[in-house]
Amino acid sequence: MKPLQEKLLRYIAPQEAKKAGIYPYFRPISSDQDSEVIINGKKVLMFGSNSYLGLTNHPKVKEAAKAAIDKYGTGCAGSPFLNGTLDLHIEFENKLAQFVGKSGVMLYSTGFQSNIGVIPCVTGRNDYLIFDERDHASIIEGKRLSFANTLKFKHNDINDLERVLQKCPIDAVKLIVVDGVFSMEGDIAKLDDLVVVADKYRASVMVDEAHGIGVLGKQGRGTCDHFGVLDKVDIVMGTFSKSLASIGGFIASDAETINWMKHNSRSYIFSASISPASTAAAMAAFDIMVSEPWHQENLWKVTNHALKGFKDLGFEIGDTETPIIPLFVRNNEKTFYLTKLLLDEGVFVNPVISPAVAPEDTLIRISLMATHTIEQIDFAIDKIYKYFKKLEIL
Repeated sequence: MKPLQEKLLRYIAPQEAKKAGIYPYFRPISSDQDSEVIINGKKVLMFGSNSYLGLTNHPKVKEAAKAAIDKYGTGCAGSPFLNGTLDLHIEFENKLAQFVGKSGVMLYSTGFQSNIGVIPCVTGRNDYLIFDERDHASIIEGKRLSFANTLKFKHNDINDLERVLQKCPIDAVKLIVVDGVFSMEGDIAKLDDLVVVADKYRASVMVDEAHGIGVLGKQGRGTCDHFGVLDKVDIVMGTFSKSLASIGGFIASDAETINWMKHNSRSYIFSASISPASTAAAMAAFDIMVSEPWHQENLWKVTNHALKGFKDLGFEIGDTETPIIPLFVRNNEKTFYLTKLLLDEGVFVNPVISPAVAPEDTLIRISLMATHTIEQIDFAIDKIYKYFKKLEIL
């Protein structure tokens, strides 16, 4: 056996979880992604989806995807740099640019590719890349690809951010990268204070709006709009795989930054374009989000109900203020066991363990959709409370 095979053979954590009957991943769904799904022929309430506006099976979204296939086919067969740019892509880029108040937008095949494409592209050897310690994995991967000096600050701690900035030469390129809404804990970046400190030290700011678009801000513009700082944020990143019911990502910035990235971002130049169907579906969901505000309103109605319900029962939910609700377990095995017990009771939740969070911060992640009902939420809270008590977590 070769050394690589010997090394990989030692990784047995999944096998051990399967043997114990608590393996929680790759659960096959045989229905559309809505507040209720079918798993193993059984109806299950879905509390693990990032489809915040519940648009993945909206008739207009599906019709748009089908029409795009009829017109453009199933793929672009090349990168946007060469043969993969459609008029459909440009139309969507223009809509997004106007929406976030930036002069340029570029589309990526995924949100992950957006972050690993932009971060190493705009920072170099003599620059400084500064990130929140709880930033998304795609930001961390982007950081690893960059030749910049990398510094991190304590989670959502503006004083610690300033301490880090004081280490950097005032005239050096400095890029601060943060999640707008942190994907595991559900808390919101303090962008109002962050942009003030960034301006003081002449630092640029990039905000990952993956979990902010459709959730926060006017017409779902995101965290930057929520705080009224879109004009102070230099680079806005967003995804289509959450509120926009598709897959893909985008970067919005000034025209000069977009021009540089379009000609230098490796994950953009050397990846095939986002498919016609995915683009059309995301654009249709975008149009619905902008023109039908009741989806966002209902999302907050069910979110506030769930937040109150969990707080009243004594759950530890951290600092979340969003439809992402972490229920801290602080034990890997119990986190997996809870996931299985709840699925058996008809409630789908996501277990979150290291490296997504620190080992001592394992949790059950609840995420809400505009299509959830109060009755569904109350049913889930009752089942979750039952097993948190049974396992002596509460």
